[in-house]
Amino acid sequence: MKLFIQILVFFGTFSIMEFMAWFTHKYVMHGFLWVLHKDHHHKDHDSWWERNDLFFVFYAVVSMSNILFHDSETYWLGIPIGLGILAYGIAYFVVHDIFIHQRFKMFRNANHWYAKGVRRAHKIHHKNRFKEEGECFGMLVVPFKYFKK
Repeated sequence: MKLFIQILVFFGTFSIMEFMAWFTHKYVMHGFLWVLHKDHHHKDHDSWWERNDLFFVFYAVVSMSNILFHDSETYWLGIPIGLGILAYGIAYFVVHDIFIHQRFKMFRNANHWYAKGVRRAHKIHHKNRFKEEGECFGMLVVPFKYFKK
C-alpha cells in the first residue's frame, strides 16, 4: 500500500508542477522576478547561460532537498515528491529548452500537430518582450486555439 501511495504522490507531484510552472511564470517570472526572466524574452548577452536559468536551479534544490531529507519513518513521501519534481524538470527541459528553444539542435523536424501547437503558442508568448500582458500557460497544457490541423 505504501508503494501505491508513493506512485500516486509521484504522478500527483508531476501534475502539480504543471500548475506551478504556469503560476511561477505568470506571477513570479512576469512579476517581481522579471529581472531574472527578462533575458529569456530579450537576449541582452552572448552567454549560453541566462539569468532565467536560476529558476531551474531553484526547483532542482527543492527536488534534491526532498530526496535528501526523506526519512523512512517520518517523511517517507520525500522521495516521490522529489522525483516528481525532477521528472517534471527533465520533461520541461526537453520540451522548452531543447524542443522549443533549440539550445541543443535536436527535434528540429517534429511535424506532429501537438508539437506544432506547442511551438506556436510559445512563439506567440515570446512576441511580447515586456513584463506586462505576457500570455502564460504551462508546458504540456496549452490552449487549443494554438492547434491547427
